Formats: sequence, C-alpha cells, structure tokens
Amino acid sequence: MIATIQPSQLKGTITAAASKSSMQRACAAALLHVGETIIHNPGTSNDDKAAVKMIQDLGANVEYKDDTLIVTSKGIQPLEATVFCGESGLGIRMFTPITSLSQKEITINGAGSLLIRPMDFFDEVLPQLGVKITSNNGKLPLKVQGPLQPQNITVDGSLSSQFLTGLLFAFAASAEEEVTITVTNLKSKPYIDLSLKVLQDFGYRIINNNYESFTIVPFYDELPTIHYTVEGDWSGAAFLLVAGAVAGDITVKGLDINSTQADKKILEALQDCGCRLSISDNAIEVSYPPSGVRGFHFNATDCPDLFPPLVALAAFCEGKTVIEGVSRLAHKESDRGITLQDEFGKMGIKIDLQDDIMIVHGGGGLKGTKVHSRHDHRIAMACAVAALKADGEVVIEEAEAINKSYPDFYKHIEKLGAGVTIS
Repeated sequence: MIATIQPSQLKGTITAAASKSSMQRACAAALLHVGETIIHNPGTSNDDKAAVKMIQDLGANVEYKDDTLIVTSKGIQPLEATVFCGESGLGIRMFTPITSLSQKEITINGAGSLLIRPMDFFDEVLPQLGVKITSNNGKLPLKVQGPLQPQNITVDGSLSSQFLTGLLFAFAASAEEEVTITVTNLKSKPYIDLSLKVLQDFGYRIINNNYESFTIVPFYDELPTIHYTVEGDWSGAAFLLVAGAVAGDITVKGLDINSTQADKKILEALQDCGCRLSISDNAIEVSYPPSGVRGFHFNATDCPDLFPPLVALAAFCEGKTVIEGVSRLAHKESDRGITLQDEFGKMGIKIDLQDDIMIVHGGGGLKGTKVHSRHDHRIAMACAVAALKADGEVVIEEAEAINKSYPDFYKHIEKLGAGVTIS
C-alpha cells in the first residue's frame, strides 16, 4: 500500500485509539484469571488481534459483544502445539513465560522482524525455572515445556522490560509461596508500572522494591467477573499531538493524564519546544505557535517508542534537538536510529547519531519526496506527520505498516484535515 500525504493544516477533535500496551496485558491477565473477564474498549490493531488469538490457542474462550471482549478462562489449557504471536515484541516476551506454565511442549513463533530479534533471555532464564527450552540460536522459533516453577531469581532488564513483564505475569498466576525477582539495569520502568497496575486490577499482589526487585505474594482469592477498560493509547496519540504542534490546532480526547504509560512523556517535549499546549482531564489541545517551535533536549531511554514522533517534531524546531537513548532502538521493527536518519534524510533533515545520542538539525524545512516505512509502523506515522508541513507531497511506501498498532491512523489525520490518498 502507498499513502500520499499532502501538506495540510489540521483542525478539529479526535479520540485516541485504544492502547495496545494496555490491551495485550489485559488479554494475558484475562487468560490467567480463572473465570470471566469483560474487556471494555478492546483494541483492533494487528498486535491486539495476535494477543486475542494467542489466549484462544492457550485455552480461553473469546466472544466480542458490542464494544466489549468477553474472555472466559480456566487457566492455561493449550489447544494447539504451536502459538503464533504475529509481529508483536510484547506478545512474544510476555506470553513465552505464560505459555511455559503448561507441561505440554509448545512451539512459539512469530513473523517479520521478530524472527531476527534476540531471545537469548529465555535460553538463560527459563531453565532456571524448570522449563525445557530450545531456540534457533537465541531466535525464534522457541520450543518450551514446563511447568514453570517460580523461585527467587536475578534477571537482566537492560534489553527490554517486556521480558520482566512476562515473568511477573507467570509468577503472579502460579507462585505458591512468596518469591522475589531481582532485576539489574532495568529499562522502561513506566512499562513495568503499567504491568503492575494491570496485575493489581486483576487481584494479584506484587511489591515493587524500588524497581530493584519485585516480590510476588501468593494469590488465593477467587474473584468474581472482572471488568477492565483499555486505556487510550499515548504511543499512537503522540503522533497526533505532534501533528497538532507543527501543523494545526487540534484537540485529542480519550487519554488518561494519570496513566502509567511511558509515552505520556511526549507532553514534556511539547512543553519544552514551545508549542501551544492546554491539558485537562478530558482533553489535550495543541497548536503551532506564531513564533514557531524551538529545539529541545529529551531523554527517551525509558520511552524509546517516542523517537519517531520526537524526530518529526524536532524536524520543524529551530536549532538542534538532542534525544538520548538511541541504544534502545536497535531491536525494534527496524533499527530505528538508522532508519530515521535515512528516511528523514530523504526529506532533507540531517540527523547525527553519536553513541547513545541523536541530534536532529531542524528548522530548515522539509521537502516532498518518496520514503519507505521499512515495515515499521512508527516510521510510517512519523513520515506522515512530517509530510503535513513539507514543501510538497510525501509518498510513503509499504504504508500499511501502521496496522500493527494504529490501523485508523490515516483516517484520523484525514478527519482532522490532512490530504491523504491511499493506493
């Protein structure tokens, strides 16, 4: 699919899409909960659909009714010998320990860039928990056979907090006595906050010892039907907010200002760059100021998914913008540091990569040209946002990459006034 974006001025109100971070965690918790879970405002992205399919394969009954997803589960009772997680990084990292709760041998596989992402963590950690595992030299597919046996363990949290999330879910559902997971070099702490909040909402008790260790307290209560509402997605909304900051006057609704989602931090960048910004409990208003926007300094180590919208914002800011945390980008859907440098370079934006630092030289204007998503949903959206203020149309190849997280993105910016042509 090709998306052609015309230079446009945005105006209007839009409601943020459902958070796939919240939705996927809710699916995992609903699978582990013995009983009924009603998920309100369920997401529809490819990653969300993959999570729903995984819990079905692992034994849950799923029914869509109106704007809810009803999950009935008796725990981990795999129906298939293979579980497929699509291209979801969170899916593979969260559901592998959960799948390992079964004593049945199960193959876990994925697609796309997930096939080359490192999964050595499981080769090192799961055998310590009584799980037999074989992998493709530290990559997919994985073959696991449990049951996983929770015990005190120390893990490295430097590559991704999603590995820890998987262990927290699996331990919470199966620990028969108090156990502690000690973590070194933990990154993306806000995502762990989200995991802990979901587990708490489902009745589990985990004690956070200053992010250095997590103590899982055995769970015995039988809870009635659980209702869980999926939050609005700060990750996807970050692109809308940046679009408003550089090319419009828009209002975004449906976001929880008190959310634990890491990408809520986009508000700090918007404030620092000098755009017009008004924040309330129900809506965020953002627009481009008459005096323009200025370069800013931002640490994205704990929210690496913000790099693409931050680069789109920085491209229009006068002067240099410095973003820390580039090392977190290598194992995404693409090597995002290099991909952003290449694709925004086509539009005339110079980006320097220096160790863990990205420097964006903005304010010189963007040119209309042809770019490629690199099969990365966030790259496609970043290029589309930048195109709103380019000097000509921007053609995005493989533009369907957005379906991974935000399938309605082009429709939403078009609703706000963007010129969008899909072919």
